[in-house]
Amino acid sequence: MSNSIHRTITIRNRLGLHARPATMFVETAMRFNAGIRVRRSDRTNDCDGKSIMQLLILAATQGTELELVAEGPDAEEALDALSALAEAQFREDD
Repeated sequence: MSNSIHRTITIRNRLGLHARPATMFVETAMRFNAGIRVRRSDRTNDCDGKSIMQLLILAATQGTELELVAEGPDAEEALDALSALAEAQFREDD
């Protein structure tokens, strides 16, 4: 993506990026016009941050680093919201 914004997040919740937090991620991403790509730090392929199936295939367990890349008019706001969601451990109580 050209003119893109990058941010790295760490999955901190105990169960990782399972179905419920992946759904929250996608629902948050869908609020923005920006295109959002997600890549595990240990893989070369990225996925669409607005696709729950592609996010689940990442198999992001606790401690996994994910690089978020956004491009579009509200890219920074999108990454701020997604970063805050991850920082809040997808609102899961451990």
